[in-house]
Amino acid sequence: MNTSDRWRARRVPEARGRADAPRTPIDYAKVGRSSVRRRARGMTHSEAVAALEEAELHAHLDRRDEAAADDGGRRAAELAEWQRVVQLLAATGGPYDPDADVVVQEELAEERRREEAEQQRRQEQQRVADRAEELARLGGAGRLDRSVPTQAGDEAARELLDENGDYRAAKVDDWLARALADQSGHYADPAARAAAVSLLPVPVRARAALLAALARTGAPVDGGLEFVGRLAQADPDATTALAAWLETAAAVKGGTA
Repeated sequence: MNTSDRWRARRVPEARGRADAPRTPIDYAKVGRSSVRRRARGMTHSEAVAALEEAELHAHLDRRDEAAADDGGRRAAELAEWQRVVQLLAATGGPYDPDADVVVQEELAEERRREEAEQQRRQEQQRVADRAEELARLGGAGRLDRSVPTQAGDEAARELLDENGDYRAAKVDDWLARALADQSGHYADPAARAAAVSLLPVPVRARAALLAALARTGAPVDGGLEFVGRLAQADPDATTALAAWLETAAAVKGGTA
């Protein structure tokens, strides 16, 4: 019986994907376990014991080979898996069937969950990138106004533009601040407004607070308020304080009217 599949440990570089894709490291321990399960399929307990002994012999011989020692943990994983299969078959008698092996099936289920989560992460990443591109295009064309409703996740799109140093991020900041002040789009939801505290930078929130306070005083806020953005950017704390003062003044006026 040959359980080695003519495999010899060797130093292997990380798997190469597309030129623009990050390299995916090879899980040599997983490769080793999968190899054992494939070869063990249909084995009885005695056959698995013999396979384990042969694997132990190969491992002993490989210890003298410096190149074989750098196998990414594959040989150790193979030995551990042969030992587990032998213990399993000692209780069941065999033949070994990885499709009925609870450990194998749990690993496969967990791997599927990880793959699904990674796929969802990539889809969300692409969605944010697409939305960022859309907002940047509208901002650059001067068409990012109240007619464009905000959506959940726009904060992430804005952050992506800022990270990329896109000059149109300033247009998106102004648009988000106005939507937050107006409580329009997805900011009509109180939960979304509460989440904005951690999702939007302080200057944007300060700008929104001042715009909302000015609107409550009856001042027109549809245009000509570039100074609000400049104040919020220069000193967001003072801008927030001014907004609070205006809110108080408006409340006092309303209460005495």
